[in-house]
Amino acid sequence: MLKQYSFLFFLILLLSVDSFGQLITDHQQLDNDGATANLSSPYHTTLTFFYNLEEDHYFPEKAARTLDRKNLGDVNTKTLAVQLKQIFEGKGVIIRTSSIPNEANYTDSTTSGEHIFYFDKKILPGIFLEKNGKDWKFSSFSVGQIEELHAETYPYGTAKLLNILPKIGTQEYLGLQLWQLVGIFILILLVFLAHWVFTMIVDNILLYSFKRFGYGRLGENYLLPVARVTSFYLLILLLSIFIRVLQLPAEIWTWVLVIFRTLKPFLITLIFYKLVNVLAAYFARLATKTESTLDDQLVPLIRKTLKAFVIIIGTLFILRDGLNLDIIPFLTGLSIGGVAIALAAQDTIKNFFGSVMIFIDKPFQVGDWITSGDIDGTVEEVGFRSTRVRTFRNSLMYVPNGKIADATLDNHGLRQYRRFFTTLTVTYDTPPVLIEAFVNGLREIVLAHPHTRKDMYHIYFNNLSSYSQDIMFYIFFEVPTWGEELACRHEVLVQTVKLANSLGVRFAFPTQTLHMESFPEKKGLVPDYDSDPAFYQNKLGEFMNTTLNKKP
Repeated sequence: MLKQYSFLFFLILLLSVDSFGQLITDHQQLDNDGATANLSSPYHTTLTFFYNLEEDHYFPEKAARTLDRKNLGDVNTKTLAVQLKQIFEGKGVIIRTSSIPNEANYTDSTTSGEHIFYFDKKILPGIFLEKNGKDWKFSSFSVGQIEELHAETYPYGTAKLLNILPKIGTQEYLGLQLWQLVGIFILILLVFLAHWVFTMIVDNILLYSFKRFGYGRLGENYLLPVARVTSFYLLILLLSIFIRVLQLPAEIWTWVLVIFRTLKPFLITLIFYKLVNVLAAYFARLATKTESTLDDQLVPLIRKTLKAFVIIIGTLFILRDGLNLDIIPFLTGLSIGGVAIALAAQDTIKNFFGSVMIFIDKPFQVGDWITSGDIDGTVEEVGFRSTRVRTFRNSLMYVPNGKIADATLDNHGLRQYRRFFTTLTVTYDTPPVLIEAFVNGLREIVLAHPHTRKDMYHIYFNNLSSYSQDIMFYIFFEVPTWGEELACRHEVLVQTVKLANSLGVRFAFPTQTLHMESFPEKKGLVPDYDSDPAFYQNKLGEFMNTTLNKKP
């Protein structure tokens, strides 16, 4: 069963010691010791342990002498020795003799000078050699953890397969034993079967359930991608559990472990990345229930922020768990370099906090017409750095959020009423009774229109200019957008022109009039006005009945 490891172990030793002759001498010394094991240094204890557990040199009782048997009781030390070797193999820890000290009084500088040697503090922090008297042995603490670590390395009863599968056969094909090849074939079938089961559960049962309860779109567009990535993560967990039983060569197994350790945090990151879309869809649904359109723009910003956060955290876990890198110095470097980055990117940071203030204070929302200095247009989008404004020339302005946050902003979109002010000029030959009737008609037009403010308007004959008699026309429209305001202006002005035509009111414009003596045979240009006020009141009544459909 361990023949393949014997060859690999000796190959590692050949690469790590100074000469092949020294390696042969060490092995001969172990063989000549007989009942006595060489435990004089961490190097010799490690060599004694692994060499006596090789398939061609299988003496577990000698390997068990490297264990500190204190407080073991009736536990079978040979079984513990075999389990300890299987832990090294399952965890992918390669023993390189060049890194093992060959000093009888070796001390660990990280443990206040104690006589301790760790094989791998990151992967196996609880397994170490400790000097007891003159001998170096696996510490009693390490020996006490062997059974627990073995169950953790080979969970769910997979440890029993270590004794069952090798009985299939140990003939070698393509560098692997027969039982390993059979195990790989069985594992591949198991993976395909598990994938089929997960696919059936996710695509059929889960999606069908969502469609039945009326959430088919939610399940297909958001939850289904999350479920599929989760199924791949479960497959990786399944592979990482059962592939250890195959006892693959150490070099291959080390790379396989790196791949699994990288895939696990990567898939978890991908799961949370896709869950952000689910959360954003929920926020978008809440935003549709509010009147503010800025909430709708806030949802994409939250989605982008959360995705960036997930990617950063996921990358740190991939570096730590997958590539086995220490991220503490990296984070420390980020904190120091962050100061320099912050100084170099002051404008970017200012714009980012400007966008935060825009979403907190809500000075405008998407679709509002805003003016501030050179800024004049309709807000289309609010991003991390800048706000996009569509001008009335149909061009786009990208305004830094920091500038908007510090500027005095005039938001026309937040107006409850939109003011309309103009001056209606009538000719000087218009008699006062006609002006009075015209003003009353204008007021009736305002009162009859559905989108004018009825409690606040001013329509008066208020000025005598150089060429006209002026009527102030000052009203408000209760409409949300500029387009609707223009439509209301159109309607009111059309009614005003109709009223003027109905009453016979002439609008004045800058002119110079030359008055000539009227000849008996010719009629003058000045119209004849009726001096009876009742005449114009009747005209006004006819206008209200026919045009405004309103009784006087």
